[in-house]
Amino acid sequence: MMMDSKQDVSRRHLPLSGASNFRDLGGYVGQEGRPVKWRKIFRSDHLANLSAEDLQQIQSIGIKRSFDFRGVQESQAQAYDWPDIQRHSLSIEPTVVQRLQAQHLTGKPLTAADALDAMQTTYRDFVRVDSGRFAQLFEHLLDQPEPLLFHCTAGKDRTGLAAALVLYALGVSEADIWRDYLLTNQLYKRNSIGATSLAPDVLKIVWEVQESFLQASLEEIHARYGSVQNYLNQELNLTPAALLRLQSLYLD
Repeated sequence: MMMDSKQDVSRRHLPLSGASNFRDLGGYVGQEGRPVKWRKIFRSDHLANLSAEDLQQIQSIGIKRSFDFRGVQESQAQAYDWPDIQRHSLSIEPTVVQRLQAQHLTGKPLTAADALDAMQTTYRDFVRVDSGRFAQLFEHLLDQPEPLLFHCTAGKDRTGLAAALVLYALGVSEADIWRDYLLTNQLYKRNSIGATSLAPDVLKIVWEVQESFLQASLEEIHARYGSVQNYLNQELNLTPAALLRLQSLYLD
């Protein structure tokens, strides 16, 4: 997969001290060659560690709403309540580390293959179990076009699929959707999030993105709905009229 040039990344990525994976979905070419508007839709890792300067930068962009995909305990452990940013919970409970640690407790050594399997299963579950949360995000996108942000803990899995679905809905090419998804591996810097007994090769997989992860979601979508377009329409309530409205709001 092609990577963004440094110039592209520097325009897309907002270098904050308290969040490493904060970036703009603008600029990708969408339906009928119309680019996604800049400074409208942002994706990020969690916001609990933002500095005063970070907040000033976010507020200067006009972001007043955040949509938090973290589970209940995650969002309580690293809570935030920033002035002028209204947080909406769209909680999707995390399963990867829990699944791996449960296996670890059985005494069976964990391998990188186990981590890959856990990640792919989690991405399939996003489609099987959590589609309602993505539908809610689209409701908010359609409700008002002011700049917004969605995030989870690392801004890579729940957020990664959400971003892919938004870009699909806006008619962005698969090549650019993959490019945006894999950009996490260039940007995300992991903070120590709780003690874990997982081996380094297992943790490496858990804290990165791979094509096979998002591919697992897409395969689940195709198996259940036939196409991403059908999934958007049937499961995420994006009727043809809603798609046209979304594109009118977020494409130049």
